[in-house]
Amino acid sequence: MRNPLTTLDLAVFFFYLIGVSAYGYYIYRSKQQAEQTTKDYFLAEGSLTWWAIGASMIASNISAEQFIGMSGSGFKVGVAVAAYEWVAAIVLIIVAVFFMPVFLKEKIFTMPQFLEQRYNSTLSLIMSVFWLFLYVLVNLTSILYLGALALSNLVGGDSFHVIIVLLALFALLISVGGMKVVGYTDVVQVVVLVVGGLVTTYIALQLVSTKFGLGGGALTGFNALMEKAPDHFHMIFPKPTATTTQVEIDKYLSLPGIAMYLAGQWIVNLNYWGCNQYITQRALGADLHTARTGILFAGILKLMMPVIVMLPGIAAYVLYQNGSLQAEMSSTGAFNSDNAYSAILTFLPNGLKGLSMAALTAAIVASLAGKVNSVSTIYTLDIYKRYLAPEATEKKQVWVGRLTIVAAIVISIGLTWQDALGIGGEGGFQFIQKYTGFISPGILAIFLLGMFWKRTTATAAIVGVLAGFAMSVFFNEYAPSVLGNETLLYTAYPNGKGGLEIPFLICMGLSFMFTVILMVSISLTAPAISSRAIDLKPGLFRVSRQTLTLIVITLLLITALYTKFW
Repeated sequence: MRNPLTTLDLAVFFFYLIGVSAYGYYIYRSKQQAEQTTKDYFLAEGSLTWWAIGASMIASNISAEQFIGMSGSGFKVGVAVAAYEWVAAIVLIIVAVFFMPVFLKEKIFTMPQFLEQRYNSTLSLIMSVFWLFLYVLVNLTSILYLGALALSNLVGGDSFHVIIVLLALFALLISVGGMKVVGYTDVVQVVVLVVGGLVTTYIALQLVSTKFGLGGGALTGFNALMEKAPDHFHMIFPKPTATTTQVEIDKYLSLPGIAMYLAGQWIVNLNYWGCNQYITQRALGADLHTARTGILFAGILKLMMPVIVMLPGIAAYVLYQNGSLQAEMSSTGAFNSDNAYSAILTFLPNGLKGLSMAALTAAIVASLAGKVNSVSTIYTLDIYKRYLAPEATEKKQVWVGRLTIVAAIVISIGLTWQDALGIGGEGGFQFIQKYTGFISPGILAIFLLGMFWKRTTATAAIVGVLAGFAMSVFFNEYAPSVLGNETLLYTAYPNGKGGLEIPFLICMGLSFMFTVILMVSISLTAPAISSRAIDLKPGLFRVSRQTLTLIVITLLLITALYTKFW
């Protein structure tokens, strides 16, 4: 039965809030120097261990768009959405082995700094502005909106706006302490979110088992899921035909079968894990061995994330299809698949609901804190210090960084207050993937060619990033009406809204392909080796036995998962 919040739940929840805040303050005071340097504040140079790096990457990644948005996608499409997590584990191997040696060799603080060293200051400025808009307008706002939506569904009443403010204030408290505080509090947060997430999954499976009179038990509940919703346990959706229902077409538009593994999935993940200040910042202050171990540890953790964030969504789907959770899935007045996770939480026993609320809050706050810290780093080092105040002292830069954090939080609150960006109508997880996908192809192209092809020019990179964005807009919004719905490059399908649409992961692949062709064509008119090319010395990508062991373990686990659910 549905259990309301009790004093015990609130006690567990506030114990978590106070505990994490106190720990963050302890880290801040114990590691505080007389005057914090920018390297210490923004990168926590040399102080994060491999397990802190890995845990922080996961805590920042598994946020509201994962707990709420991915659970909602699990409700709609099932295990296929786990492709984002399992492909990410492979991509993290690529990042650890090939990207990090280059970044650390170049001694960079930020991604725009890397672009300036490899190309020029013009591209660095363009991308700094791109990233600031993306992090604030898409990522921060969607995380805050989805988190407040879920927690308000649990608390009940007219609490949405109050929760927005409280989440923002908690994230502000954590993030103003700098990267050290963010990194080490993330270790606590990832433990809480994993434990709380596993508890929620266990209860969800028990609910399914009980619903069908199987006597309870997580294993029997999981077997019941596979029996009652077999269509939710396949990784690959077939290509739609003339007789395919709109529901199945919508699934394919989100996750276009085998084609997504030839296109968008790699672009999404390589851009997110390899070219993203928000993620790579955690490893930029470490030595290569520590950074690699932390990143591969994060990859192994990614393999278990679908258990925590996807299975509750599938459980909610089965329960909803069989008459349960009717009110919970429409708690905001209309049916919303993103209510799936909070719908399951309402049935947790007293005390455990408080723990799961703490886990959800941990995910939201960790991601908010990590995002605003990256916004602060990019603005302070790549715009303020570079163009506005070149003579600024270390102390002033740290204070500018803190003020930037406050400004980013305030802007995201304003955009979230009345859902100005329409996140609720789009679906949280898909909203983030789609709109970050507009710039991902161009960004990935300039990074890959810049790191691994010495001939790539700054002109090609600037044209590439702008053309990549333009082509993403074209393929997503206009291609079916201009080129038709069936070409050698793509097939457009009815989107249920009176129009035709190309799966956005396919759009990303096409945009990336044409961006690379364009950049290569421009660069071929220049000298064979750019004056700013990176010297990739022999042995730069050599790995230790420990690193190789972690890689093999990860690949074996991924093989087993795809063998089971293909």
